Amino acid sequence: MDGPSTTFSASSTASPPTSPPTSLVAPRLLAVHGHDRSRLLDMLWELQRRHGHLPEAELAALADGLGTTLGDVRQTASFYHLFHLRPAGRHRLYLADTVLARMHGYDHVLAALERETGATLGGVDPTGTFGLFSTPCIGLSDQEPALLVDDLVFARLTPDRVADVIGRIRAGAAPREVANPDGIPTHLREYVDALVETNVRTHGPVFFRPRTDVAAVIREAVALPPEKLRERVSLSGLRGRGGAGFDTGLKWRLCATAPAETRYVVCNADEGEPGTFKDRVLLTRQPELAIAGMVLAAYAVGARHGILYLRGEYAYLRHYLAHQLHLMREQGLLGRDIGGRTGFDFDVRIQLGAGSYVCGEESALLESCEGKRGNPRLKPPFPAQVGFLGHPTIVDNVETFAVVTRVLEEGPEWFSRMGTEDSAGTRLLSVAGDCDLPGVHEVAWGTSLHDVLTLVDAPDAYAVQVSGPAGGCVSVARNGHRRLSYEDLGCNGAFTVFDSSRDLLEVAREHLRFFVGESCGICVPCRAGNPALLDLATRIGEGRADASDLAHVESWAALLRGTSRCGLGVSSSRPLTTTLSDFPELARAAAARSGEQGLLASFDEQAAVAAYGPAAERLVAAREEGAGS
Repeated sequence: MDGPSTTFSASSTASPPTSPPTSLVAPRLLAVHGHDRSRLLDMLWELQRRHGHLPEAELAALADGLGTTLGDVRQTASFYHLFHLRPAGRHRLYLADTVLARMHGYDHVLAALERETGATLGGVDPTGTFGLFSTPCIGLSDQEPALLVDDLVFARLTPDRVADVIGRIRAGAAPREVANPDGIPTHLREYVDALVETNVRTHGPVFFRPRTDVAAVIREAVALPPEKLRERVSLSGLRGRGGAGFDTGLKWRLCATAPAETRYVVCNADEGEPGTFKDRVLLTRQPELAIAGMVLAAYAVGARHGILYLRGEYAYLRHYLAHQLHLMREQGLLGRDIGGRTGFDFDVRIQLGAGSYVCGEESALLESCEGKRGNPRLKPPFPAQVGFLGHPTIVDNVETFAVVTRVLEEGPEWFSRMGTEDSAGTRLLSVAGDCDLPGVHEVAWGTSLHDVLTLVDAPDAYAVQVSGPAGGCVSVARNGHRRLSYEDLGCNGAFTVFDSSRDLLEVAREHLRFFVGESCGICVPCRAGNPALLDLATRIGEGRADASDLAHVESWAALLRGTSRCGLGVSSSRPLTTTLSDFPELARAAAARSGEQGLLASFDEQAAVAAYGPAAERLVAAREEGAGS
């Protein structure tokens, strides 16, 4: 099969076909998906919805139908947090365990969930009704604590709200009835709004303006030669909004000129960085901008197939986004002869992820799209040259594609006049934490930290975690003058505010714990280095560290930065290193608590002495016994 289907299959928006309980569902799914290995995640999702977990017999049938091994299918399924190989309850509950959740009552909510469900964290209650699990950030950092119940989301939880939700489900109500009591159709935006607040705080020059006529933008763009379209994107100065900041026009040119007959466009909607939720808001409020951006990219590079990779935690957006794609097909903006351009055929399917932070890295995302574990690939080659199924592929995130549409609507000069010389335009910030106006804010590149903190009403800000755990912890007092830009303080969109009451070393430790859990484990330095850094962060926070431990932090950080194959390992040390560098008083205080005894902090002298006597006695006794025999 040359590529993904150019229609959105019914199996992506509805439950799997019904069948007798004793029959296998996998053969039917294989037939629906054309025995296509790249649709393995879709089939696994449908099996789990049917059974509540992934039975071994079904996995074996999938392996047989795909011409692979059971071990291969099993290891793919086991890679993702949201798949279960063993029974996980009729309703699967995932409580987001994040720094922000812990700032807003996570412990009380967890206790209420365990009490009301009868399940302990990581297990299933005795009746098999509820499985209760912890999961990393689910994209609701501005309204924590938050919980997924199957494919639905419940935000701003309190113990009383937990008791109400669980009580109603236990009494027989379906989760969808509890989350959506008015029965709003799931393909409408009103349904999404009933579940989740979007919290759009600003309406800047680029985003959340009056509705863009995307049909007119597409028709005008496809009247140009593809190279002219790429040139306009380059002239705008647009850089990717995912964090790396690669020149978008250059990426498109590399893809278009790579020798190949088949090309793909992939929208990365897998924003898993704790503290980031801007793409979720864009997909809710202005999905047409992102989809139109994919269409424009497809025309610019000569692609016929597109994939919108939606993180598994955003499954409640799936029907709504499928409807948006349907509306664009009806308008002639997807499908055949798009925008009246004869021969320009392009369509998009939705690929639902299954819970993996590392799949936000573009090559890991492509592996996932191919139905595999989300292991990052070695680079080069880069996806623009060798991407999905080995073909040149454009991978950009939701915000980037949305910006492209606005750039081609207003003109490249309009966009390049905003921001700074090397950071054109504006960007969206996902603001959360100790501020009065959490939510999504649009600011021009070049805006200072102080100005952003004023905008979000955070007069008592002490520190800001910029770009989430993978970014840096910045002191407001020392560096509040710094500006958000690629030249100074790069930002992938996450902007988390902490006041002076927060334990920043504990925040760093929690972020390191996140990286330990989310590493794919393929790189030895990452697999060994992140647990070592977590241990060091724990010693420092508990006052058991000395100068040698601080030196070990720098050694591990340098090793990870220099040897990891993807951005997770390159940036995973930053929560700790940036906190210690911008707040040196924390390290000094920890050293003072340790007493600077000159021993390795991990060596407990008193415990060693206390254990020496009994150990020596056992050794003497063993020797005497040996001599006697």
